[in-house]
Amino acid sequence: MSVAPSAPPAPLLNTPLNDLHLELGARMVPFAGYSMPVQYPAGLMAEHLYTRSSAGLFDVSHMGQLRLVGPDAAAAFETLMPVDVIGLAPGRQRYGLLLNDDGGIIDDLMFFNRDVANGGDIFVIVNGACKAGDIAHIQARIGQRCEVIPMPEMALLALQGPQAVTALQRLAPGVEQLVFMTGGRFTVAGFDCFLTRSGYTGEDGFEISVHASQADTLARALLAQPEVKPVGLGARNSLRLEAGLCLYGNDIDTATTPIEASLNWAIQKVRRTGGARAGGFPGADNILAQLDNPATLARKRVGLMALERIPVRDHTALHGLDGAPVGEVTSGLLGPTINQPVAMGYVSPELAVIGTRVNAMVRGKPVPMEVAAMPFVPTRYHRG
Repeated sequence: MSVAPSAPPAPLLNTPLNDLHLELGARMVPFAGYSMPVQYPAGLMAEHLYTRSSAGLFDVSHMGQLRLVGPDAAAAFETLMPVDVIGLAPGRQRYGLLLNDDGGIIDDLMFFNRDVANGGDIFVIVNGACKAGDIAHIQARIGQRCEVIPMPEMALLALQGPQAVTALQRLAPGVEQLVFMTGGRFTVAGFDCFLTRSGYTGEDGFEISVHASQADTLARALLAQPEVKPVGLGARNSLRLEAGLCLYGNDIDTATTPIEASLNWAIQKVRRTGGARAGGFPGADNILAQLDNPATLARKRVGLMALERIPVRDHTALHGLDGAPVGEVTSGLLGPTINQPVAMGYVSPELAVIGTRVNAMVRGKPVPMEVAAMPFVPTRYHRG
């Protein structure tokens, strides 16, 4: 019996900053189909702490960018998510959740109302590993109601940290006037860019969409600022975990509803039971039932802090003090800012109370953990 040879893996893609990463001595790893920098010579810990104190530059060009265009774009997009799209004011950004018909999370994303000439223009950023599926899903569901325009020609940079605004305003005067979750079109170092004051670290910062052909030059201009150093995926992960932010594929997925994931805050009142536009999104019956009656939940996402200095990694089983399984860690590491192991995971709802003790089973031995409030490190978004 012969076995057909398996197809070779698809070659990794490079972002427009690949040459720069190599010049800077980055250690490259496969991620979301791309070759991406996990860290630079300074190392994850130094990059993490530098972002918390100054400004770190991240290459996030693997993320998907697209536009939804047309007078019906907002209403159409709202049918795919449990959030208020129609009511989002021009010039503002919001966090969204793309759902399947059972209410599971296909992806989490950011969307911005650009409202170009009042014709309807919603700018969307989705996760890199999900972008092909997301775009196909959006096209299939609402492509008859608005134009769905992928933007593979665009790169994306994230400048994060308390000194990000100091560095960026030299190259783009006026950005200092933005507040968290707002944005607009700016000329940055001579290049036409669309940027938002937001990010994935819990710090003040900006995400900058720029044409791929200009990304390398723009990144070098940013790195020439005395406050800015390059930061890789490793520190991006530790920063977002300290900020209590979900990583798609770890903390949320198609088998997780927003309510299980403790993302109730992302569902505005207008979409909830009794709201003016309640329901009307995939899985609405299930999600609204969970929201209205939390007793129906089988599990809930919580923050966890280890009581011993032993890092607790993803997929570690969680047991109750009686030894019975009660859940699993979905993200975990030693938090560099607080120098203490932190994690997120899912536990039975009755154990989701802050201060509850559970044990993480690390190599067969129990590590005591306590359910803790998130974020683990206070956020410092600029709200004006």
